[in-house]
Amino acid sequence: MSLTLEQVKRIAHLARIEISDDEALTTQGHLNGIFQLIEQMQAVDTTGVEPMAHAQDVSQRLRDDAVSETDRRAAYQAVAPEIEGGLYLVPKVIE
Repeated sequence: MSLTLEQVKRIAHLARIEISDDEALTTQGHLNGIFQLIEQMQAVDTTGVEPMAHAQDVSQRLRDDAVSETDRRAAYQAVAPEIEGGLYLVPKVIE
């Protein structure tokens, strides 16, 4: 696929970009180069290749799933204006 000069100008117009003829010609070359690269990549036979989440076979270092803070729920609820059944009561804000 390659773009014509008129198509590049139309794309620029749709994007509300003011572009001169020289800039449109340069942009046409860049865009057509990108489309050629995409066509080359699509031409590669990838049958039998499994999709990867990462380019290298790496795993994340994970920390231990351990409690790092003490339970302060009772202390927080003791200073709350209103609680009921262990839940904080707040004013209704949506009618």
